[in-house]
Amino acid sequence: MSTETTTATVGTTETSTWKGGLGAGLAGGAVMGVMLTVMMTPVIEVAIPAMYGLSGGAAGWVIHMSNSAVLGVAFAGIANALGVGENVPKSVGLGAVYGAVLWVVLAALVMPVWLSAVGFPGAPPLPNFNPMSLVGHLAYGAVLGAVFPFVRDL
Repeated sequence: MSTETTTATVGTTETSTWKGGLGAGLAGGAVMGVMLTVMMTPVIEVAIPAMYGLSGGAAGWVIHMSNSAVLGVAFAGIANALGVGENVPKSVGLGAVYGAVLWVVLAALVMPVWLSAVGFPGAPPLPNFNPMSLVGHLAYGAVLGAVFPFVRDL
Protein backbone atom coordinates (compact mmCIF):
# COMPACT_ATOMS: atom_id res chain seq x y z
CA MET A 1 0.00 0.00 0.00
CA SER A 2 1.36 3.40 -0.89
CA THR A 3 0.41 6.87 0.22
CA GLU A 4 0.82 10.10 -1.61
CA THR A 5 1.51 13.34 0.18
CA THR A 6 1.04 16.73 -1.37
CA THR A 7 3.07 19.59 0.00
CA ALA A 8 2.08 23.15 -0.77
CA THR A 9 4.89 25.53 -1.54
CA VAL A 10 4.79 29.26 -1.55
CA GLY A 11 6.83 31.20 -4.08
CA THR A 12 9.31 33.79 -2.98
CA THR A 13 7.16 36.57 -4.43
CA GLU A 14 4.47 35.78 -1.89
CA THR A 15 6.57 35.46 1.23
CA SER A 16 9.75 37.45 0.93
CA THR A 17 9.01 40.53 -1.17
CA TRP A 18 8.66 42.51 2.04
CA LYS A 19 12.46 42.37 2.29
CA GLY A 20 12.73 43.84 -1.19
CA GLY A 21 10.20 46.51 -0.23
CA LEU A 22 12.24 47.32 2.86
CA GLY A 23 15.45 47.61 0.81
CA ALA A 24 13.83 49.68 -1.94
CA GLY A 25 12.19 51.87 0.70
CA LEU A 26 15.58 52.53 2.28
CA ALA A 27 17.02 53.44 -1.15
CA GLY A 28 14.20 55.88 -1.83
CA GLY A 29 14.44 57.21 1.72
CA ALA A 30 18.16 57.87 1.36
CA VAL A 31 17.60 59.92 -1.80
CA MET A 32 14.72 61.84 -0.25
CA GLY A 33 16.68 62.32 2.98
CA VAL A 34 19.55 63.94 1.11
CA MET A 35 17.05 66.18 -0.67
CA LEU A 36 15.47 67.15 2.66
CA THR A 37 18.88 67.84 4.17
CA VAL A 38 19.84 70.12 1.28
CA MET A 39 16.52 71.75 0.35
CA MET A 40 14.42 71.62 3.54
CA THR A 41 16.89 71.27 6.42
CA PRO A 42 14.44 72.31 9.19
CA VAL A 43 12.09 69.50 8.22
CA ILE A 44 14.59 66.70 8.82
CA GLU A 45 16.42 68.39 11.71
CA VAL A 46 13.46 69.86 13.59
CA ALA A 47 9.95 68.96 12.39
CA ILE A 48 10.32 65.19 11.89
CA PRO A 49 12.04 64.59 15.26
CA ALA A 50 9.58 66.96 17.00
CA MET A 51 6.75 64.59 16.10
CA TYR A 52 8.32 62.16 18.59
CA GLY A 53 9.50 64.69 21.17
CA LEU A 54 13.07 64.54 19.87
CA SER A 55 15.43 67.01 18.21
CA GLY A 56 18.41 67.00 15.90
CA GLY A 57 19.36 65.78 12.48
CA ALA A 58 20.39 62.29 13.58
CA ALA A 59 16.97 61.67 15.14
CA GLY A 60 15.31 63.06 12.01
CA TRP A 61 17.30 60.75 9.77
CA VAL A 62 16.57 57.66 11.91
CA ILE A 63 12.84 58.41 11.95
CA HIS A 64 12.75 59.29 8.25
CA MET A 65 14.59 56.11 7.24
CA SER A 66 12.39 53.98 9.52
CA ASN A 67 9.26 55.45 7.93
CA SER A 68 10.79 54.94 4.47
CA ALA A 69 11.42 51.26 5.18
CA VAL A 70 7.90 50.62 6.51
CA LEU A 71 6.31 52.48 3.60
CA GLY A 72 8.51 50.47 1.23
CA VAL A 73 7.08 47.24 2.64
CA ALA A 74 3.55 48.58 2.05
CA PHE A 75 4.56 49.45 -1.53
CA ALA A 76 5.78 45.89 -2.06
CA GLY A 77 2.35 44.58 -1.11
CA ILE A 78 0.61 47.02 -3.46
CA ALA A 79 3.01 46.36 -6.36
CA ASN A 80 2.58 42.61 -6.02
CA ALA A 81 -1.19 42.86 -5.72
CA LEU A 82 -1.29 44.91 -8.92
CA GLY A 83 1.21 42.62 -10.66
CA VAL A 84 3.71 45.37 -11.49
CA GLY A 85 6.55 44.32 -9.17
CA GLU A 86 8.69 42.82 -11.95
CA ASN A 87 8.15 45.51 -14.58
CA VAL A 88 10.54 48.44 -14.09
CA PRO A 89 8.61 51.15 -15.98
CA LYS A 90 5.30 50.19 -14.35
CA SER A 91 6.95 49.94 -10.95
CA VAL A 92 8.51 53.42 -11.34
CA GLY A 93 5.12 54.81 -12.40
CA LEU A 94 3.39 53.18 -9.46
CA GLY A 95 6.14 54.45 -7.17
CA ALA A 96 5.68 58.03 -8.37
CA VAL A 97 1.91 57.80 -7.81
CA TYR A 98 2.58 56.24 -4.39
CA GLY A 99 4.95 59.10 -3.53
CA ALA A 100 2.30 61.67 -4.53
CA VAL A 101 -0.32 59.92 -2.38
CA LEU A 102 2.10 59.84 0.57
CA TRP A 103 2.70 63.56 0.09
CA VAL A 104 -1.03 64.36 0.21
CA VAL A 105 -1.90 62.06 3.09
CA LEU A 106 1.20 62.07 5.29
CA ALA A 107 3.02 65.34 4.56
CA ALA A 108 0.11 67.65 3.76
CA LEU A 109 -2.47 66.31 6.23
CA VAL A 110 -1.06 64.02 8.95
CA MET A 111 2.19 65.85 9.72
CA PRO A 112 0.60 69.29 10.39
CA VAL A 113 -2.06 67.70 12.60
CA TRP A 114 0.53 65.62 14.47
CA LEU A 115 2.87 68.57 15.04
CA SER A 116 -0.03 70.67 16.32
CA ALA A 117 -1.12 67.83 18.61
CA VAL A 118 2.33 67.62 20.22
CA GLY A 119 2.40 71.40 20.66
CA PHE A 120 5.14 72.12 18.13
CA PRO A 121 5.24 75.93 17.80
CA GLY A 122 6.26 75.87 14.12
CA ALA A 123 3.52 73.49 12.95
CA PRO A 124 2.74 74.09 9.29
CA PRO A 125 -0.76 75.05 8.18
CA LEU A 126 -3.38 72.43 7.40
CA PRO A 127 -3.25 71.38 4.63
CA ASN A 128 0.43 71.91 3.89
CA PHE A 129 0.78 71.47 0.13
CA ASN A 130 4.46 72.42 -0.10
CA PRO A 131 5.72 71.88 -3.68
CA MET A 132 9.29 71.19 -2.50
CA SER A 133 7.95 68.40 -0.30
CA LEU A 134 6.10 67.01 -3.32
CA VAL A 135 9.39 66.87 -5.25
CA GLY A 136 10.99 64.89 -2.41
CA HIS A 137 8.07 62.46 -2.18
CA LEU A 138 8.03 61.95 -5.95
CA ALA A 139 11.77 61.21 -5.83
CA TYR A 140 11.19 58.74 -2.96
CA GLY A 141 8.47 56.96 -4.92
CA ALA A 142 10.34 56.89 -8.22
CA VAL A 143 13.52 55.50 -6.63
CA LEU A 144 11.46 53.02 -4.60
CA GLY A 145 9.73 51.86 -7.77
CA ALA A 146 12.97 51.73 -9.78
CA VAL A 147 14.84 49.67 -7.19
CA PHE A 148 12.03 47.31 -6.16
CA PRO A 149 12.03 45.02 -9.24
CA PHE A 150 15.73 44.32 -8.70
CA VAL A 151 15.50 43.54 -4.96
CA ARG A 152 11.99 42.13 -4.64
CA ASP A 153 13.18 38.55 -4.17
CA LEU A 154 15.72 39.19 -1.42
